[in-house]
Amino acid sequence: MTESKFGNHYYILKTTSKHERTVADNIREAIENNITDVVVTAVVVPEDIKGYVFVESPEEHARIEELVESIAHARVVLKNETSLEEIKHFLVPKPAVSGIDEGTIVELIAGPFKGEKAVVKRVDHTKEEITVELYESIVPIPITIRGDNVRVIDRNQE
Repeated sequence: MTESKFGNHYYILKTTSKHERTVADNIREAIENNITDVVVTAVVVPEDIKGYVFVESPEEHARIEELVESIAHARVVLKNETSLEEIKHFLVPKPAVSGIDEGTIVELIAGPFKGEKAVVKRVDHTKEEITVELYESIVPIPITIRGDNVRVIDRNQE
């Protein structure tokens, strides 16, 4: 049994695919509206893992199973508890520019140039911004945008 220093347990809920956020919202709603008396101290929806939600609670496994039965799109509580150390890396957000290097081909997914393809010319890790030049522009004009406004199409293979 894995307990935190506050006496809480960490459970992993399996959900319907692409409904992780809905399950978290439904848990919050059930608690706020007194639909359930199960105590939940935290719910985490990691972006890296699809189909799962992490729940922190002082309750025992059987009580979390009761909660899952009343929540739409929540399927089952995994049999074994997990520890904070195992899920801690999901709590730290990844930088928006991670995995983007100079020469990488990206597609702009926001802003006035949405849908355009561009080549990354510079990466500023501290500001999480990148400077790109549009592929099909006649005059190469550098454009600086946030790293989360692009989607990587092709990585620089050197």
